[in-house]
Amino acid sequence: MIEIKKQSFSEMFSIYFDKRMLKILLLGAISGFPWVLIGSSLSLWLKEDGLSRSTIGWAGLIFGVYAFNYLWAPLVDRLQVPFLTKKIGHRRGWIVLMQLIILFSLIMWSIINPTENLALVITVGLIIAIASATQDITVDALRIEQIGENEGKSMAAGAAMAVVGWWSGYKLGGVLSLFSAEILQSKGFENYWQLTFLILGVLVILMNIGLMFIKESENFERYNKQKENDKLISNKFKNENVFTQFISWIGGTISGPITSFFKKNGVTIGISILGFIFLFKIGEAFLGRMSILFYKEIGFSKSDIAFYSKGLGWITTVAFTLVGGWFAIRSGVIKALFISGAIMALTNLMFTVLAWSGASELLFAAAVLLDDLAAAFATVAFVTFISLLVDRNYTATQYALLASIGTAGRTIMASSSGSLVDWLNGDWGIFFIITALMVIPSLILLWFIRKKIILKEN
Repeated sequence: MIEIKKQSFSEMFSIYFDKRMLKILLLGAISGFPWVLIGSSLSLWLKEDGLSRSTIGWAGLIFGVYAFNYLWAPLVDRLQVPFLTKKIGHRRGWIVLMQLIILFSLIMWSIINPTENLALVITVGLIIAIASATQDITVDALRIEQIGENEGKSMAAGAAMAVVGWWSGYKLGGVLSLFSAEILQSKGFENYWQLTFLILGVLVILMNIGLMFIKESENFERYNKQKENDKLISNKFKNENVFTQFISWIGGTISGPITSFFKKNGVTIGISILGFIFLFKIGEAFLGRMSILFYKEIGFSKSDIAFYSKGLGWITTVAFTLVGGWFAIRSGVIKALFISGAIMALTNLMFTVLAWSGASELLFAAAVLLDDLAAAFATVAFVTFISLLVDRNYTATQYALLASIGTAGRTIMASSSGSLVDWLNGDWGIFFIITALMVIPSLILLWFIRKKIILKEN
């Protein structure tokens, strides 16, 4: 691994004033906002309509879509969206299409009663998840392509801004969601959640207006490389026709990104990298999936949750993420992953203290602050790590593959979080201790491969 020349705090912070960072901030917000819809908003909507913790936990399986978006990432990387691609570009065309699907899904939620049509509610949530997971493929590609391939320091800063944007979309979207629901409920609207989803739809429209200010340049090198791979496959056929051309295109689309990754890292190290990515943030996901139910059960109101978890959480996350970007550059990504992983495990224990102490606003604020510190540091290091691993010829596909593996750990396995709490007879303290221990296997794996990972960090 190449050593990074250390910078002063002020020198590093100047990177954030690059105009490209503002564009990356918006892209992050577009990516993070849908998690509000299928996460905290959906969870509270179902809980307040009388559904159980287990049901809500298993409903979170819709997040599993994010773990499989790599399956169609090659198609998103290459297929054009009719009309939109020619008008606004390949990447932006896909984002706008998915945003329209999310908007129509919110309109659908606004007319559904979950107690009468739970299956339909979950189906619409699944559609939102699919659209969100699909847009993430091209959002991440567009974000990475804003930075030069050898601008390692800018990539770390860009990762920090992407995380700030993601949490801004998630946290501020959550603030709008929770406060809107509480105000509408206090005004006597029985369908306050349905009306809230219409309000959130307006935010979707505003973000797409902002998207039009992000320029997208054509990457002819990427197109040429993809065609070269198609040609190499087609040359293996004796006779070239429409069928063999199609097979070559499919083969190049799917195999090219995978073979490129393992050619760069080797099979053993490549598999080990994938294992680390899968395991790293499982504990955080278990905590995150159940946190809003935990806050509600120990006595906090929606406005309390909005203020401490979303509002205060957003401020601290922004601050810690920017510092986390500086830390990742100064210490190196691998070291940052070790330290942030350890902090992430320790801060989960604060929720154990809160669970055993009761609804203390001071402890609530402290737990949120420390959790956001850990999450910000860990996420910046994690996103930077993945961003530095990808081949620019397959930006969307490789990033989607790596990110989806991490998502598999965070979503599919965390879907059992509600059942785990029920199995523990509602002992939230023990639950959070278990989540703290979940990060250890990933750090052990990273330790064994730390010196063999190839990253362009300078």
